[in-house]
Amino acid sequence: MSTAQTWFVYFLRCNDNSLYAGITTDIERRLHEHNYTKLGAKYTRAKRPVTLVFIEKSENKSSASKREYQLKKLTKDQKERLVSTYLDTIK
Repeated sequence: MSTAQTWFVYFLRCNDNSLYAGITTDIERRLHEHNYTKLGAKYTRAKRPVTLVFIEKSENKSSASKREYQLKKLTKDQKERLVSTYLDTIK
């Protein structure tokens, strides 16, 4: 019996305006880790505070990882357009 977890791909906006992509099953916990603990990525620890600017659901860890890889390969402009479009949809 498998307990299917929802995975998320996300972008964080760092205090230097860079974007960080990651995956998780718990957005709130992961955002807290990035901002307040040593469990956050080394990249974001030096660029706090970070804010969540994009979330996308994935069916499983594998698809989340593949999507994260795709997002990381985008140019900064492409990432910014994706974030802007996402933020417009949640307003």
